[in-house]
Parts: sequence; structure tokens; C-alpha cells
Amino acid sequence: MKKIFTLFILCVCMLSFAQSKAPFTGKRSFSIEQGASGSGTPAYYLNVKNNNDVYFGFIQVNQADGTETKEEINAGKYNPKVMKVHFQTYNETFYVKFDKEKIYLTDEKGKIKKSDDCCPVSEMAELNCSCESILYK
Repeated sequence: MKKIFTLFILCVCMLSFAQSKAPFTGKRSFSIEQGASGSGTPAYYLNVKNNNDVYFGFIQVNQADGTETKEEINAGKYNPKVMKVHFQTYNETFYVKFDKEKIYLTDEKGKIKKSDDCCPVSEMAELNCSCESILYK
């Protein structure tokens, strides 16, 4: 009985580890909330390392004087349910989840948010769009 129980625990551990593997490695950029072109809107990116560590960062160029502001943070190991991102520069905190092709702005529990701010410029008549972006290589 002990052997069966041990085998069961081992299988559960292996499954949970396999499910937490990031869908890709490398750097991808994204733009979830649409900003006005040329406004100095931050360019966000994520970078997934081979060890499953996920880094989020942004680069923002002030259009008036050309100064550059940037920050990169380690958000921890990949979590397919939800990841917390906190940038100290602007005291900005948000939650996301991502797969191989898209990233989604979520609440703390992983539910995808909807907002007028997330509607693409090409679809200005739409309201309450899903907050998502393609991950660009």
C-alpha cells in the first residue's frame, strides 16, 4: 500500500511540474492597453529564461526631451494561472497570464479583464474589449 501511495504522490508531483513549464523561452513584446501614438506610452516586454524564470520590463521614451525610462523585474517562475507584475518606477501593479501566442491582463485570480482601454484603435466603436495582446518576437 505504501508503494502505491508513493507512486501516486510521485505522479502528481510530476504532473504539476510538467504543467508549470513555460510555453516558450526568449523575449516577446506586447501592448495590451492602446496608447495614443507618439505619447511616450511604455513598450512592455517579457523574457522567459531556460530555468522558467519570467522577467517583465518596459522602456519608455519621453517624446518631449528624449529621456529614456526603463525597468525590468523578476516575476518569479512561470505560472500558467496568473503572474503578478509590480514596477517600482511608477508604482504600477498588474496581473497577467500568457501562452505561446498571447498575453492577457487579468485580475488576481486569473480572470481576463475587459475594458474600453483594451479596444484596438481600429475598433473604436467597440466597448469592453478583452485585455489581450499578441506576443511579438
